Amino acid sequence: MTWLKEILGTEKAIIAMCHLLPLPGDPYFNNEKGMDYVVEMARKDLHALQEGGVDAIMFSNEFSMPYLTDVKTETVAAMARIIGELMSEIKVPFGVNVLWDAKKSLDLAAATGAKFVREIFTGVYASDFGTWNTNVGETIRHQHRIGAQNVKLLYNVVPESAAYLAEREIESIAASTVFNNRPDAGLTAGAKTDVQLLMRVKEAVPNTILLVNTGVNFTNFKEQLSIADGAVVGTTFKYDGKFENHVDVDRVKKFMDKVKVFRDNL
Repeated sequence: MTWLKEILGTEKAIIAMCHLLPLPGDPYFNNEKGMDYVVEMARKDLHALQEGGVDAIMFSNEFSMPYLTDVKTETVAAMARIIGELMSEIKVPFGVNVLWDAKKSLDLAAATGAKFVREIFTGVYASDFGTWNTNVGETIRHQHRIGAQNVKLLYNVVPESAAYLAEREIESIAASTVFNNRPDAGLTAGAKTDVQLLMRVKEAVPNTILLVNTGVNFTNFKEQLSIADGAVVGTTFKYDGKFENHVDVDRVKKFMDKVKVFRDNL
């Protein structure tokens, strides 16, 4: 039994994104509506995702644009408040992602009881946010220092909006990441994950859980899940399938009904 089955209750799990509106300190935070509005919009999306039947939820400061790689304290505090206020209403396993700061993600997970985090743990990149370096050894030691050793780590193999500085094939990156760091899962990224890329990564690290990180939709989910062990889904669940919109419970139900039929036929 994989940890997906143990913690999320199923193989081929669908982790739904609960995208938080801009937070205090973010350029686009709505000072007039304030944090109460952010909490209520998160509550609305949370209930829509759960009613739609997703297997797990990941809270992310998706609208904290432009992103930081050294996230400020006020962002983590705001996210902790949101999750804390919603805690009694969260009915499925959940994870967190503080974009893009691995230590802060672990801090938030430790404070809220999140089961997993998604982050950029390894590598050096040329990115939209400047040169992006990581220190996985320090991050993992931080995880143990704060008592978060049971939090599952979802490693992005190659992040969005960034390119690995060294010229390396993705299979090499995946294989060395697994050998050196023993991730709980690896994630592919991109507007739509190429099936051939998925196959190459899965063949390189066959004993590691592989999740599709972006681009899963109504037309390609069977193809993607036939190779990957699960998927992280965000935009597909929103009204009209647009990133900036809120979650449409009918789209969630329709998608999850199809996924459940697919899983039953495996």
